Amino acid sequence: MSSPILQIQELQKYYDNGVHALKNVSFDVREGEFLVVIGLSGSGKSTLLRCINRLVEPTSGAIRFRGEDLTTLSTGELRQRRRKIGMIFQHFNLVKRKSVLANVLSGRLGATGTWPSLMGRFSEEDRSRALERLQLVGLAEKADNRADELSGGQQQRVAIARTLMQDPEILLADEPVASLDPATSHSVMKYLREANQKWGKTIICNLHFLSLVREYGSRVIALKDGELVFQGSPDEIDEAWFRRIYGDDAVEVRIE
Repeated sequence: MSSPILQIQELQKYYDNGVHALKNVSFDVREGEFLVVIGLSGSGKSTLLRCINRLVEPTSGAIRFRGEDLTTLSTGELRQRRRKIGMIFQHFNLVKRKSVLANVLSGRLGATGTWPSLMGRFSEEDRSRALERLQLVGLAEKADNRADELSGGQQQRVAIARTLMQDPEILLADEPVASLDPATSHSVMKYLREANQKWGKTIICNLHFLSLVREYGSRVIALKDGELVFQGSPDEIDEAWFRRIYGDDAVEVRIE
């Protein structure tokens, strides 16, 4: 079994309003995993992902990426490490008036600098890589379209291609299909799985629907009120575990 690429150790997060969002959360992520994080809204899933790349500052604990604690890094050092930790959000955050290709190329911002990116000065190698990423998500023929001409699912796939332009080692996906219809959800999840299996990207993905978790995840952890209450195989989440994680009145909704 591969060694951990990421180690979360006794992670805590208190917000200024007194909310205790994460409570001594600890787990390892092994290289090449497709790890899914589940739990009710407000359980701490989004806070966890944002703490990993320090979009949200943890209150205490350690986040070790290949042995190095990210919580101890300076702003400049963190900027360098973030190139290896990509992020996909629920909302696509594309520049809608720009072309699909330009949006994907913006994933090179950390490597090329702000000014060349704003001026559209990318190398032919970068353009070739961007088209390759668009090919991966099935949108190479849309490269010249404006981003706002695409459907929601297509825009999320552009966001995946943009993140892959960073060449990250870990890809964080925060509810990437929450705003999509069921059929489109599977389309986006299949491309995430391909990034995991074809490109070898370690993926940590927040999801609501257990049917998607079981189909795409290799391992799952569950948060409840900021605490880690389960980690194991998706197949281990039976009716009893479902009710423990989501509550006695919860009803599982399947995405076919």
